[in-house]
Amino acid sequence: SQVVATGQVITTQVKKGPFDIYVNATGELKAKRSVKIRGPEGMRSVGIYQTTISNLIPEGTVVKKGEFVASLDKTELASKMTDVQTEIEKIQTQLAQAKIDTAIEMKEIRDQIANLEFSMQQEKLEIEKNRFEPQMIIEESRLKLEKSERDYAQLQEKLKLKKIQSDAKIEEIDANMRLQNNKMTQYNAVASGFNVVAPDDGMVIYDRNWNGKKGPGSQISAWDPVVAELPDLSEFISVIYVNEVDISKVKKGQSVKIKVDAFPEKVFDGLVNDVANIGQQLRNQDAKVFEVVVQVNEADSVLRPAMTTSNEVLVYSYDDVLSVPLEAYQKNDSIEFVVVKVGNGFVKREVVGHVSNSDEIVIAAGLDETDLVCLTLPDNQAELTLEKLDLEIKNQALEQIKVANSERARKESENASKVKDEPFQRDQSNTGGMIIIG
Repeated sequence: SQVVATGQVITTQVKKGPFDIYVNATGELKAKRSVKIRGPEGMRSVGIYQTTISNLIPEGTVVKKGEFVASLDKTELASKMTDVQTEIEKIQTQLAQAKIDTAIEMKEIRDQIANLEFSMQQEKLEIEKNRFEPQMIIEESRLKLEKSERDYAQLQEKLKLKKIQSDAKIEEIDANMRLQNNKMTQYNAVASGFNVVAPDDGMVIYDRNWNGKKGPGSQISAWDPVVAELPDLSEFISVIYVNEVDISKVKKGQSVKIKVDAFPEKVFDGLVNDVANIGQQLRNQDAKVFEVVVQVNEADSVLRPAMTTSNEVLVYSYDDVLSVPLEAYQKNDSIEFVVVKVGNGFVKREVVGHVSNSDEIVIAAGLDETDLVCLTLPDNQAELTLEKLDLEIKNQALEQIKVANSERARKESENASKVKDEPFQRDQSNTGGMIIIG
């Protein structure tokens, strides 16, 4: 509609026709499906909770399954492996020494037993020789033999106990050795994963964290050791972040026009596929935003993950309604009104407003398409007469709004029900590159 300046007051004609409500937001392309390229899964089991990417092939490189993708810093792991190797060598020394000590101690006891056996033979011969001697001499020889026999039994028991003790000590050392060998086996298994290879054929796209893309020097966590991914380039989604003020307008099944900033002449059709229930705080953003997943309905060879997108979500479209610019709409003490030019003067006219978009508001009652409404108020606006709406007309308009809202809710529910529920892993990194524009 044409905007006209009348004196100091700017007016425009009421518009009649279709009225569209949009929510605009920037986003980022992601492959709908991708294979994660992961570092070693067992880092936590060996006490390593993060490591650094030392080397990473250029983003966009096409790789075959099993080809090199990245290497990770092994400094902490190498230190642990050195400690374990030192411990293994120490245990080997302990084991060898324990075997030597046991052999020496048991030889001493066996020598004592052999000597005692010889003495006992001598004492038995002595008793035989002294059998015709006085009883006192015979008793003395017999007691001497009994003592030797007791000593012999004690030495045999001592030998048995020493064997049990030495076996237990060696078993303890062996157990420690097995523990350290198991550790080394674990470390070697984890170490093999520090040279990261492609799990499949594809194009390498860097993973992102809260601080942007991962690359050489970036940290990866033991809880989520993703280095990069191999996206399926046949199907994309645009992940957008909608301000908490607008999120209630965005529903599954709404159509979206998507532009890729790198190719602004191309426009792709999309569909809202998923709306997050919980908001998040993005880096450099004051307001909370909600993640919305938009299915890109078209394939194009120019599309690549991480491209920035501009997304226009069509919230709802009304076919034939009256609307005025938001600047013309006023509300005081629950009275909605606009200032209308009548002849050479102006009047305040009560209206019933309905929905609005970023520029205009639908007027359900109080105006017709021939009216001129003021975008700037006349100097005497405080003295202007208020033309109140007929109560019956006002109530009819409010009832029509209820019907329209009900119909809108029905259509939104119907559209949402047509969207196939698909699992989508939400990005936990809170990437800070998104900027809300609408």
